[in-house]
Amino acid sequence: MKYTITGDNLQFVNVQLEPGEQLNSVAGAMAYMTGNMRMEAVMEGGLMSGLKRSLSGSSLFLVKYTPQNGVGVVGLGGKVPGKILDIDVSKGAWIVQKTGYLGAETTVKLDLAMQKKISAAFFGGEGFILQKISGTGKAFVAACGDLNIVELKPGEQYKVSTANAVAWEESVSYDIAAAGGIKTSLFGGEGLFVTTLTGPGKIVIQSLTLQDLANALIPYLPSNN
Repeated sequence: MKYTITGDNLQFVNVQLEPGEQLNSVAGAMAYMTGNMRMEAVMEGGLMSGLKRSLSGSSLFLVKYTPQNGVGVVGLGGKVPGKILDIDVSKGAWIVQKTGYLGAETTVKLDLAMQKKISAAFFGGEGFILQKISGTGKAFVAACGDLNIVELKPGEQYKVSTANAVAWEESVSYDIAAAGGIKTSLFGGEGLFVTTLTGPGKIVIQSLTLQDLANALIPYLPSNN
């Protein structure tokens, strides 16, 4: 499978499939495809796997793309202004924020991941359920805003504003911590808690969350008044 990621803040991942190759995506991700590409909705892994995907913010059915009579091309895009990240899960599994998964080779498994600690579940900004991608091959993750990728050394820790953590390698531990003193928590603009990510492993941080984008647009939306 060959692919390119094009664009700036409204990106496409352009995937070229050879005969015999296939690609999965969440429902509604396809922006364009060549005329010889067959698109089929499938409940990959059966009903239980589909329900798990649905709980993790993905779609019950995945869409499978298969080229017919030669090479085919399919373009996938995110739903909000932001970036698309390519991840090689052959090197290890990743944990991804809810709704982050965009598509992957069919050798990549998408599953839900439960928070290991109740404190992280209640205050970490993503709830109990995240997404886990594992297996072999390339996967694509979409997120709002620009992305910063940091590789943490063993024991190195980053504190990230709630919900700005897009993805991290499974080797990275995830928890929450107080943002600071009472005054900082109340008036610092970051809430009571921040996400803590402890290495070793790579983490991906977004500059803008979907909630922040929505809040910024609310004053400019038409109202009945």
